[in-house]
Amino acid sequence: MQAPHIPNGTNQSLELAISPDGVPVLGHRYHIKARCGIAVRLTRGQTLRVINPSGRQVCDFWAFATSDLHEHLSMAHLHTSIGSLFPKVGDGLVSNLRRPLLTFAEDTSPGIHDTVIASCDHARYQELGHDGYHDNCADNLRMALMAVGLKAPLVPAPFNIWMNIPIGPDGSTRFAPPVASSGDYVDLRAEAEIIAVMSACPQDMTPVNGEGVEPGPLEFEIFN
Repeated sequence: MQAPHIPNGTNQSLELAISPDGVPVLGHRYHIKARCGIAVRLTRGQTLRVINPSGRQVCDFWAFATSDLHEHLSMAHLHTSIGSLFPKVGDGLVSNLRRPLLTFAEDTSPGIHDTVIASCDHARYQELGHDGYHDNCADNLRMALMAVGLKAPLVPAPFNIWMNIPIGPDGSTRFAPPVASSGDYVDLRAEAEIIAVMSACPQDMTPVNGEGVEPGPLEFEIFN
């Protein structure tokens, strides 16, 4: 069985680390290339701003406790903590140990995000009929951590920022384009020492990044 930190293929995520250990320059605007991922370290009290240049690009987002990567942002525990599938400004984003790792501090978009859908991976694109390797968020997570000298112990369910997954009264789901606008951002304030990972989702076989458009880049910055 393949080790959980080993990607099924590679892309530029292995080369895009913002520093050898992921420590950022405060106030600097960083770019995440389309279809790639980047990891960044945050200390308690710092705020990560994730920016959507086009308004239609989804960000798969994870956070791990720096002291133990087995403690990670957990969507299942979040649902219990906030009593909802949809986090909103002011909510704490909790770990699998039910500890707040981040606070959802600001959101300039309409607030449509997803906490249900798993990150795209090699198997998902095979399921969709793709022949050969396709960039995917699960591998972007693995490579982003590798780029700063770490190994992913698993691929947790992501917080899918700007992903639009309408849920029907019968519990059915469907994939729809984002409703954010160009330049929209979310602010996530660290409540612990964490490593955040962002993937500019490379999904181009469903409309989650828009109809008839290529996946695009993301931007981010960190400030106190």
